[in-house]
Amino acid sequence: MVRYANNNQGRGLVQSIDWLLLGCYVFLVAVGILNIYASIHSSEATGIFDLASRSGKQLLWWGISLVFGMLILFVIPSRLYEGLSLPIYIFAIILLIAVIFLGQEVNGSKSWFEFGPIKFQPAEVSKIATALMLAKYMSGVDYKLKNIKDFIVTVLIILIPMALIVASSETGSSLVYLGLIFMLYREGLSGWIIVMGGMAILLFILTLTVSPYVAILVLAAIVFVEEAFRLGKGWWIVYLLLPLVLLFSFMPLIFEKIALALELEALPIKAIHLLLGAIVIAIPFCIRQAYRHRFNSLYLSVASLILGIGLVFSTDFIFNSVLQGHQRQRIEVLLGMTEDPSGVGYNVRQSMIAIGSGGLFGKGYLQGTQTTYGFVPEQSTDFIFCTVGEEWGFMGSSLLILVYVLMIWRILHNAEKSREAFTRIYGYCFAACIFMHLIINIGMTIGIMPVIGIPLPFVSYGGSSLLAFSLMFFIFLVLDKNERKYF
Repeated sequence: MVRYANNNQGRGLVQSIDWLLLGCYVFLVAVGILNIYASIHSSEATGIFDLASRSGKQLLWWGISLVFGMLILFVIPSRLYEGLSLPIYIFAIILLIAVIFLGQEVNGSKSWFEFGPIKFQPAEVSKIATALMLAKYMSGVDYKLKNIKDFIVTVLIILIPMALIVASSETGSSLVYLGLIFMLYREGLSGWIIVMGGMAILLFILTLTVSPYVAILVLAAIVFVEEAFRLGKGWWIVYLLLPLVLLFSFMPLIFEKIALALELEALPIKAIHLLLGAIVIAIPFCIRQAYRHRFNSLYLSVASLILGIGLVFSTDFIFNSVLQGHQRQRIEVLLGMTEDPSGVGYNVRQSMIAIGSGGLFGKGYLQGTQTTYGFVPEQSTDFIFCTVGEEWGFMGSSLLILVYVLMIWRILHNAEKSREAFTRIYGYCFAACIFMHLIINIGMTIGIMPVIGIPLPFVSYGGSSLLAFSLMFFIFLVLDKNERKYF
């Protein structure tokens, strides 16, 4: 592994820091403080710099973050992050375990430590720890993602904090870890895994909104069509498959008619169970054929069928036993399964009204009516983007998103140029974390994703969130600074 030379050699400080990246960071935090004040100025009646207000507290947390940032940039040796990655990861895991038993419950989630006026969420620290641990382990000389041992260890590094966060009833924060699949793809993970992830989401939605029968039918059709095209007999098998798909699509109706004629109420359900059982029984035969004919991709197709059918039958358990009640309600509203404009769907409805009312250029700073009169709950935290949309309009919202895109692009660009795998992998983890927060947060404010309590990085109110993202940012900045000395 390449090691850094003396910091006094090479290019100077001004040339070694990515000022464009630092400018994106300052811009986002400043926009956050301005919009936090806009969201609370009518209710708290204090100045933007008043430390008793949320905007003042956010400014204070930014000051604390900058102090840590200066220590990271100029005092703490950059090699220390690689050497201490395991102890930091273990410490984060201990915090995640401790908060389950000792944490304060907030909105049904027991994921916060409370020390007087200060609240601290260990899930934020775990993102830094996981990124450092992945960078340390995956940058090893003998590491190969395709090696089964290395793959299992890598997955466990990600799954352990995810599982503990879910155990603390903070399911939303655990979804951020799914973004690490993009880093794994960069390091050699098969694109099939990402495709299967998309299929899992599709099957989950189909099972909830339509029926398990339709979900498995769609799964089988996709797998068989893909395999047909791989064998070079795509159109012939598609022509054969389409009539079968149509036939199976009408089977529940056929069973229902037979049941009515025979006065047997349970016939459709029993018939579908028999059909699903036949599919499951056929899977070993498929595996045997795959082994006999040495069609390696058939293993993947069979695995997709097995995992897909398993997910379909697990959807009811996941939805009713793993997810919290408020999370189930939000998903039901999002998928159109229930209508609740004055309850669970109220936040999203008011957020969409606020963003839509902003028009092209917005109503002007501190002039938003939805914001001023407090129609949107949690507007300084999870729904801060609707403040931007109402007061700054489409142009202001687009500028904010473009700065995020510029930051993510710059992180990935610098990560790719780095000579050390540790810096590259950590950079991709950091970019994936920002991307997932951005997509989920903005998605829930415009009604295309469920409301799961994910802050907008650097912008939403919250000391632990701002501090954690700032620490992640400055760690990458110092790693990149050492790389840039020799460009």
